[in-house]
Amino acid sequence: MKPRQYSCGLDAAIDVIGGRWKALILWALHHGPMRTGELRRSVSGISEKMLIQVLREMEADEIVHREVFHEVPPRVEYSLTPLGMRLNEALLPLGDWGENNMRAIARRRGVEPAPRH
Repeated sequence: MKPRQYSCGLDAAIDVIGGRWKALILWALHHGPMRTGELRRSVSGISEKMLIQVLREMEADEIVHREVFHEVPPRVEYSLTPLGMRLNEALLPLGDWGENNMRAIARRRGVEPAPRH
């Protein structure tokens, strides 16, 4: 079987951030390191199992760093790597576009937009 080839940079980027959760996790980590429970509360609707799976994929793609603190009880924090920070910066215009068009998108898709903070 022939290895997968990327047709362009966008293809590679979408491969890294694809799926429902990765961009939301990136955004949650935008302001600094978070523990697993904090991330789960920040990313509405994600199960613990899915969060762990997605974080492992993001760690393998080197956009998230996992740090284990050898304490009692053990503590694990996730943070963005420099590559993850650059990816998050690249997603800012997409987030702005989504904010500016959220009501219309929600109306067309029959979704309730989240209240603004």
